[in-house]
Amino acid sequence: MEKDDSFKLEIVDENEKASKTAGFNLDQTLEEVDQFIQKLVPGENKFVKCIDPLQELVDSRIALYEQKEPAAKFGLNIDEDNSFFEAVRRLSLIVNNLDEFPSDLAAISCLNRASSAHFRAMLLFECELRALLDNPKRTGDPNVDPKSPNTDGSQGSSKPEDEFPYFSSQSIHVMNQIATAMILAGYEAECCTVYGGLRLKALDVEFSKQCYENINVDDIQKMSWESLEGEINNWIHIMKFCTTNLFPAERNLCDSVFSDNRLTAQRLFCDLATSLSIRLLNFPNALVWPRRYSTEKLFKFLDIYETLHDLANLDIGNDSLAEEFMSETSMAQSRIGGAVMSIFSQIESSIKNDNAGRTPVAGGAVHPLTRYTMNYLKYACEYKDTLEQVFQKQDKVQGSPRQKVVEQESKDVTEDDDRCPPLSPFALKLMMVIDLLDANIEMKSKLYRNPALRLVFLMNNGRYILQKIKESAEIYEMMGPYWSRKRTSELRRYHKTYQRETWSNVLQCISHEGVQVNGKVSKPILKERFKNFNTIFDEILKTQSSWIVSDGKLRSELRVSISSVVIPAYRSFLGRFKSYLDNNKQAGKYIKYQSEDIEELIEQLFEGNTASMAPRR
Repeated sequence: MEKDDSFKLEIVDENEKASKTAGFNLDQTLEEVDQFIQKLVPGENKFVKCIDPLQELVDSRIALYEQKEPAAKFGLNIDEDNSFFEAVRRLSLIVNNLDEFPSDLAAISCLNRASSAHFRAMLLFECELRALLDNPKRTGDPNVDPKSPNTDGSQGSSKPEDEFPYFSSQSIHVMNQIATAMILAGYEAECCTVYGGLRLKALDVEFSKQCYENINVDDIQKMSWESLEGEINNWIHIMKFCTTNLFPAERNLCDSVFSDNRLTAQRLFCDLATSLSIRLLNFPNALVWPRRYSTEKLFKFLDIYETLHDLANLDIGNDSLAEEFMSETSMAQSRIGGAVMSIFSQIESSIKNDNAGRTPVAGGAVHPLTRYTMNYLKYACEYKDTLEQVFQKQDKVQGSPRQKVVEQESKDVTEDDDRCPPLSPFALKLMMVIDLLDANIEMKSKLYRNPALRLVFLMNNGRYILQKIKESAEIYEMMGPYWSRKRTSELRRYHKTYQRETWSNVLQCISHEGVQVNGKVSKPILKERFKNFNTIFDEILKTQSSWIVSDGKLRSELRVSISSVVIPAYRSFLGRFKSYLDNNKQAGKYIKYQSEDIEELIEQLFEGNTASMAPRR
């Protein structure tokens, strides 16, 4: 007989067998099997009457399913599929309780046939599960045109199979039936091996779509920062894709396929998430190996830390299942946290080591170190919550030397004022950095030979620091109102000292005291007073118009305070003694300015006018 003819006869035989079994009352047969399994009376073999047709039904259905294409064996006739799964479930109960059955020849023969049918069913399930997982976009109905319009009444053209994990609801339902049947039959290991292996393969494909590459320590050491920054951005993108899309979708798939076996679903998802996460964690782990990063690299490491925080908060199952996942994620986060602290601490070193030359900043302006440090801190504190977490975790071990130092330093800083709450480790670090900056600015102020210019320099830098702190809600919250008030008082003291250093001689020139001799106004003294006023004021104008006060409010405050003491005093002096000069020619010689002129000239101070710049030291 030809091979094709033989194959046709086999199909005919199976179809005939199927037509015979169709005559059985399935519901009655299943009920009889259930009753028998509940009773299991040893020595009786009446169960053969109900098991034989059940086994024959399963065999015939298997033969029909095997003729269909992979990934399309189920779903064409829901009622038949359900009855088949119910029949296999009864066979599983029988096969799993073989020790309870009679041992006579008839029983043994029947049970062997049942076991064979049961094994064939498991092979069918495993092959179909593999086919479904390997062909996620296949549906059970080959007659459905995937390009045909949506006819289920739902709005929009998007279907579940168009998005990861690309399975239709029908395919998920079939996989759920298969998984439930295999686990009940004692084939959980086989089911999980197929599922886990193929889902890991599918996730690898998704990684490839995201352009993920494994980068090791050697690769990182050879990269320029520009290239490495691009890799960091790509890694963060992939991690966020995993935590917000890939992992939740995979979790939902596991829960749906293994809805009747929650612990199995959790274990499978946990294994998949752990496997992928370890691969992803290779990158941040490699970043922290011996390569020194400058202070401006801090922000990328903070982005990495926040991304790892999102991964650590991913719900992947109970604690015992997630132990490896949590351990690996926590270690990577700890390493990046250590790198963050190391990089941030470099700002302290940069302040301590900033001794660039012995030339002061022109005009007493804000020093570049002050600008850089405060802008750096302001930007860093946009990550305040993350930095708080990093420093808190690094200092978390109670009784450690570092923890004791932090506690003592916090106590020292806050003991001056009971209203100042204890500082967090990061707030304490922030305050230490600003204190270092203050000390550095104080040292640099001594480069100015002019005491008044030294005070302008201190005011400029102090005001800049205070304004940056007030502009940043995060820094202000950590430093507290007490620190702000203390800093404001310090600036006010600088202001008063400047006014005394600069304008006391001016005011002395236009003081009414000492002008009269023996009760009469002395013209020589009066002329000398006007002459000295003009000389001192001209020198101040020439010098301090080249000084720089970049903060508009501070500049205005200085001018107003100067005007408030100088102009009334000059107006009074001029009004009181102008008439004592002999004639208009003599008056014009000594009275160089009117009150309005003084007011206008004071408004020219601190503009950084280099045209009239005098020596600054």
